[in-house]
Amino acid sequence: MSPIKPYRFYPKTEIQRRANDLLMRMQLTPNWQPIWPFEADRVADFLDLGVVWDKIPADATGPIAARILPRDRLIEINEEILELPAGFQQSTIAHEIGHWMLHINYSLLDVETEELEYENAADGPQQFVCRANSGLDKVELIEWQAQYFASCLLMPRSILSEKCQGRDLTKWSNLYALRSELGVSISNLVNRLQDLGWIEVPKGSRKIYLGTATISEQIPMFGYIRRSFASRIKE
Repeated sequence: MSPIKPYRFYPKTEIQRRANDLLMRMQLTPNWQPIWPFEADRVADFLDLGVVWDKIPADATGPIAARILPRDRLIEINEEILELPAGFQQSTIAHEIGHWMLHINYSLLDVETEELEYENAADGPQQFVCRANSGLDKVELIEWQAQYFASCLLMPRSILSEKCQGRDLTKWSNLYALRSELGVSISNLVNRLQDLGWIEVPKGSRKIYLGTATISEQIPMFGYIRRSFASRIKE
């Protein structure tokens, strides 16, 4: 049996909640509190996931940016992305953590059977191979889920709210400064702010408009109240 779960639908609120729960687990663990600019490999360490940079050759489908080997608790990142901005690298690691949190059946990881071999398994793939999206089939929807988790992990609403206070979000200079403080790429930041409804950037335009949503000044840490965490920590 594969340790990779079959596809299931997750609403955005559920993905955000799971990212928040992970951040809160770190916040409540001595010496593991999240800090910004964010380092996704610190989250991987917290989850006891290895992160290695290696040359990953392209397959018949195309280039591979990264992959996760669940039973080895290992994230492999293609060393070619070292040439890209650090924000993209952090997003890639966070994306793989999204797969780990959403798409891996942990109860199977310690089972020592031939059915859990990674290569040529009869019951399906035993690794996530990540590449650019090309459509909206189940594979692309799973990739979208992992990327949305990454955005919520790297840019939780409470941290964004804190850092956006007093800033004119319609100025690119302020967004680039915010990008540096968060340790993300500018494209990921803009997408996240638009998803929250805080800004709007028309397609093909460089003009930024304020969105319809209000940036709250009193969002609890990571977006929900601490006392609710105890009932969720064992999920």
